[in-house]
Amino acid sequence: MFTIEHEFDHTAITLIDEGEEPRAEDAVILAFEDCVVVEQIDPMLDEPVRVTFSLSQIRDLMAALNLPEGVYPKK
Repeated sequence: MFTIEHEFDHTAITLIDEGEEPRAEDAVILAFEDCVVVEQIDPMLDEPVRVTFSLSQIRDLMAALNLPEGVYPKK
């Protein structure tokens, strides 16, 4: 299950794990004009962990999801 919320300066997508136990914490993706932030609560620390991707990294990730193993230079 997931939710989508449009805010003034970003879009927030929340991925809710509905799988079998143990379930992962919800993952929140914040899409800004110039970057994408992925946030998830670390259950050991009870604090959010954040990773920020540039838009170029996101494009590479999207391409990589559909490619076989290997090294791919920029075009």
